Amino acid sequence: MDTTLLARTSIPDAAPRIALPWIVRLRYGLAAGQFLTTLVVRLFLGVDIPIVAMAVGPLVVAGTNLFLAAQAAKGSVSTSRLVAWAFVLDTVCLTYVLMLSGGPANPFSLLYLVQVTLAAVILTKRWTWALGGFSAFCFGLLFWQYRPIPALEMHHAPGTISLHLAGMWAGFAVAAFLVAMFSGKISELLRQHEDSLLKMQAELSKKDRLASLATLAAGAAHELSTPLGTIAIVAREMETTADALGDPSLADDCRLIRSEVERCRDILWRMSVQGAEPTGAALETVPIAELLEGVLEQVQNSGRLRIELDADPLASVRIPRRPFEQALIALVRNGLDAGGTADVVLSGRRMGNLARFTVVDRGTGMPEEVLRRIGEPFFTTKEPGKGMGLGTFLTRALAEQLGGRLSYESVPGAGTSAILELPVEGNPA
Repeated sequence: MDTTLLARTSIPDAAPRIALPWIVRLRYGLAAGQFLTTLVVRLFLGVDIPIVAMAVGPLVVAGTNLFLAAQAAKGSVSTSRLVAWAFVLDTVCLTYVLMLSGGPANPFSLLYLVQVTLAAVILTKRWTWALGGFSAFCFGLLFWQYRPIPALEMHHAPGTISLHLAGMWAGFAVAAFLVAMFSGKISELLRQHEDSLLKMQAELSKKDRLASLATLAAGAAHELSTPLGTIAIVAREMETTADALGDPSLADDCRLIRSEVERCRDILWRMSVQGAEPTGAALETVPIAELLEGVLEQVQNSGRLRIELDADPLASVRIPRRPFEQALIALVRNGLDAGGTADVVLSGRRMGNLARFTVVDRGTGMPEEVLRRIGEPFFTTKEPGKGMGLGTFLTRALAEQLGGRLSYESVPGAGTSAILELPVEGNPA
């Protein structure tokens, strides 16, 4: 369902707006049904009724449908008010037709219940009670002002069925059909509307979690900058002291510490840049082969990582390169951690309108209960201190923002495949 429609629909006006297209169809159907019934009764049953005068009612209903649809499209008038007045007009037209065709003896007076029932489903209690009272008033008028039809008032002989009784059966069947069909359809549309709202709430909740993580990352980057600077200064002084004492092993350790500190600073810098820029603002077209090579260069223990490239060297994907590389790196590191000493295979290939990236490890695999929870924030199967459970969550969020998806296939004891799919740029090759 269109989220713009959901956003501009107030709670009291939601049901009438959703039901409006079906109300228009129903009114056309009622108008056509009234006119056809009039023809059948006059031409085939030989009942003396004024066809031309009775056609005015269906024509008014059909004509006002155009106005109803136009006003609803403009959105300048409350939809619930439009629907309510449409039901009032339908009641007036039905009363007019019944006055010309037997009044209270006409079995199709049961159709008064259709508008009242539909009002109870989609309108407020005030409108429902008002329409119910108005319908009762109009039905009461039929006892005082109507054109008698003898065939509808005569009693039937034994073994026969009068026109009145046959009409009562037909009127009941039509009323029951209309109420059941329309009420069921409106209930279905309202359930779909509720499902859409629940999905929107889930998406908003996910975005709230991402915003919270971004705030947490910004705070962590700010807090970590000072101790990292202190570590770098101390490591530099220790390196100088080790060189003066002629201890090359200690000097190498100090240089390693400084190197790791610089790596942490680079990660914090990337976090600050990516956090200040929306995901879709830095899209660029990147060849799949170049993207995988970039991931290979940034992964530690890259000797265990094998790359399988697309057969098409020109295959590319339009992505925010740095965040997407980090997402693939997170999947690769998970595979390296799960695979023990076995190799991990990273492949990328174009499949029609999709680019598929797959990370396959030969680890222990995951049971079904873990597969159901994979991707939840802060859920991890790693040992404490070795992971926070955010890599998969952020990768899935990025894939969904780009119109793709992240899925897992796993066989316990045989390994796991992480499959990341994205729409590719342009038409399929």
